[in-house]
Amino acid sequence: MGDSRGYWLGFSLVKGIGPARVRALLDAFGDIGVAWNANAQELRQMGLGQQLTETLIETRGRLDLEAELERIDRGGFGLLTWEDPAYPERLLEIDAPPPVLYVRGGIQYEDRWAAAIVGTRKPTGYGKDVACEVASALARNGVTVVSGLARGVDSLAHRAALEAGGRTLAVLGSGVDYIYPPEHARLAEMIAESGAVVSDYPLGTRPEPGNFPPRNRIISGLALVVVIVEAGESSGALITAEFAADQGREVFAVPGSIYSAASRGTNRLIQTGARPLLTADEVLEALNLDVLARQESVIEALPEDETERQLLQALTGEPLHVDELGARCGLPVARVSASLAMLELKGRVRQVGGMHYIRAREPQGEYRVE
Repeated sequence: MGDSRGYWLGFSLVKGIGPARVRALLDAFGDIGVAWNANAQELRQMGLGQQLTETLIETRGRLDLEAELERIDRGGFGLLTWEDPAYPERLLEIDAPPPVLYVRGGIQYEDRWAAAIVGTRKPTGYGKDVACEVASALARNGVTVVSGLARGVDSLAHRAALEAGGRTLAVLGSGVDYIYPPEHARLAEMIAESGAVVSDYPLGTRPEPGNFPPRNRIISGLALVVVIVEAGESSGALITAEFAADQGREVFAVPGSIYSAASRGTNRLIQTGARPLLTADEVLEALNLDVLARQESVIEALPEDETERQLLQALTGEPLHVDELGARCGLPVARVSASLAMLELKGRVRQVGGMHYIRAREPQGEYRVE
């Protein structure tokens, strides 16, 4: 098939194949389509294992990839993969980023400056006020607010960001066609109109309890900073805080009364090293927006030398191996590799596995599903 998205979609529908195995398949075969069409012997040789090989071949035999893509397009949804220049850059930095993201709405380059706000589904009046104040302040300053569309703190953060005229991203523990909780269906529509609803779960996936802890890594992965407003001792927001710490994101926790059950989790986070949030301005300071803006300007202003210009002209959104790039540009592989490393630092190219590179998205425009 001509649309490589279908192969990515296919692997996302094979039970037992996650980010690590997709990466191994790309490294082994160099191309997602070649990997999808590999025979049983080739799959076993690259280490997939007998049972998973059988599962892949069985799934491959019954799937109509073109029909699956039509289903996504017909529903007004989008599909982003590691190969896509519009795939969120922050998310690519985390351990085991989802190979496929289903999108309803639009993702902008500016969404890389984002903060996550999460917390209990049953906030106190204090928690409600803090969630709205922080989300509003971030949105007014051009920071995208990320949360999970859940009842309580999450939905308050989304609504406050929208009311402040800002952008917000909602990460689901279900398919993007299955909004949960159902009373947030209209909120999801509003988010998609000026932001995006995203998920790594295929269409039709119901909101099973086991889906939510893994999706929290995406909430923190999309953000530079994570704010936990209120959380009980067993709150799922604490899982997001753990992912954030592992991903190198700064974690803020809102301090609360020692008598409040809703603040036991956040107070414990502070005790174990999270930064206490006293004002919304502290989140803005932690984001260093002025510094990031200057870095972007410097990167854009850095001139490419002749080798870099040749490579940028040769690269598109389709992955190319360093050897093929060298052949196309008439350059030795060593020089190509060195220049690609510099272009990657500048954010101009992206490696997508197996020494294959694509041209990164330019710092303007938007990926949007109409």
